[in-house]
Amino acid sequence: MKPVALTSGDPSGIGPELAVKARAVLGAELPFFWIGDPAHLPAGAAVAVIASPDGAAQVPPDALPVLPLHFAAPAPPGRPDPANAAGVIAGIDRAVALVQSGAASAVCTLPINKKALKDGAGFAFPGHTEYLAHLAGVGRVVMMLACPGLRVVPATIHIPLAQVPAALTAALLEEVIRITHAGLVRDFGIPDPRIAVAGLNPHAGEGGAMGWEEERMIRPLVARLAAGGMAIRGPLPADTMFHAAARAGYDAAVCCYHDQALIPIKTIDFAGGVNVTLGLPFVRTSPDHGTAYDIAGRGLADVSSVVAALRMAQDMAAARRA
Repeated sequence: MKPVALTSGDPSGIGPELAVKARAVLGAELPFFWIGDPAHLPAGAAVAVIASPDGAAQVPPDALPVLPLHFAAPAPPGRPDPANAAGVIAGIDRAVALVQSGAASAVCTLPINKKALKDGAGFAFPGHTEYLAHLAGVGRVVMMLACPGLRVVPATIHIPLAQVPAALTAALLEEVIRITHAGLVRDFGIPDPRIAVAGLNPHAGEGGAMGWEEERMIRPLVARLAAGGMAIRGPLPADTMFHAAARAGYDAAVCCYHDQALIPIKTIDFAGGVNVTLGLPFVRTSPDHGTAYDIAGRGLADVSSVVAALRMAQDMAAARRA
């Protein structure tokens, strides 16, 4: 296996210190390298500059392999500088190019500040996911949040709740379900994945008493997909889908909107959740948290999600190879 490429994210956030902490936790267990400016890493961190991803294998386990990328400005913790926006974007570009060439097995991205990227480099994308889809030349991609006890996919993401019913079309939901199904097969090695689909309304509409989206759109779609051979159930009441016994009955839950998916996984495993992008021609994971400027540089950041994201990236890359 080639090493995983870990991007710097916003260097004024907790990303640089998390890269060092992840190396301390993983050591030689999982080969990865960090793409960024060595000057942005915590003072005193053990660093080994490498010329190519293959060099990561020769680095002692107590040092962080760094593929150097010059940034325009210093990165004082907690104070993002738009001057570094071009460097952040270049790091993402570099990671994608390396995984597309086969020099890296997967991409794991540390958190970015979208406003700083827009202010400093005119970044025109809502976030990492959309930019990665652009680089890969694909249309629809799907965001999955995953932890050992649960995988969830929101069909609609960062839109106001009032806009969800209009945005949640049968075509969109079917595309999300099919990408999720393919991702479970290809990236998670599940040959016949079981998918549960949540209803939009309380009690999954209760036969139309609390809304008609389930009867008019979701239920016919699920029935058609099931008739085509997919192991799929729904629409299910979202308030009874996420206890332990219910979770044992499916491999992923497709939800109708952002909080319906993210509240249960962040309740079950707040520190260890992983953001996965399905539908890309390469593996991409990310920790499920932001830049955390308020604690940056203070050594307080929890590395659990980064470690989980790196491990999941390696596992997904191995599943694709198999």
